[in-house]
Amino acid sequence: MTALVAPDLRWFPSWAATVTDFGDEVMHGSGAWNLDHPLGPTEACCKELVDVLVERSVADPAAGRVASTYYWITAGDGDPDDEVIGFLNLRHELNAWLLEEGGHIGYSIRPERRRQGHATRALALGVRRAGELGIERVLVTCDTDNLPSARTIEAGGGVFEDVRNGKRRYWIAAPA
Repeated sequence: MTALVAPDLRWFPSWAATVTDFGDEVMHGSGAWNLDHPLGPTEACCKELVDVLVERSVADPAAGRVASTYYWITAGDGDPDDEVIGFLNLRHELNAWLLEEGGHIGYSIRPERRRQGHATRALALGVRRAGELGIERVLVTCDTDNLPSARTIEAGGGVFEDVRNGKRRYWIAAPA
């Protein structure tokens, strides 16, 4: 099973393991870019990130940010004992940059837990949440050379539109 949960310090041990597993890879959907320093697998850093993600969930047009919801992806049904295995960021609207490259949803699964169906299930959950927000069509993008992500998006109902600035762009109909 796969679940989306609100970031919370109670998942620190598995969050730290996930951050460590990513190494130098970009953790799409994690919100790590909101910190003014590199993300480290410490409890203090986890707490700081959780606090920042709540604060940065509201729109700030002057800073180029739209309202968004950050989730941690867990293997399980969202119980406190579940393992954090990835991240998902659901943007509630699109600004010019998101329309071209970023999309509504950014997500990533830690390397150790890939190829187990978690990305496909997490994307479906994210699309469902987007529909609950009234978003009818969800834009999801990936790098042109990221074929596993392209397959995940296509498995989730993504309809390819085009390539812009090195990003494959897909639209997924969200349930009402």
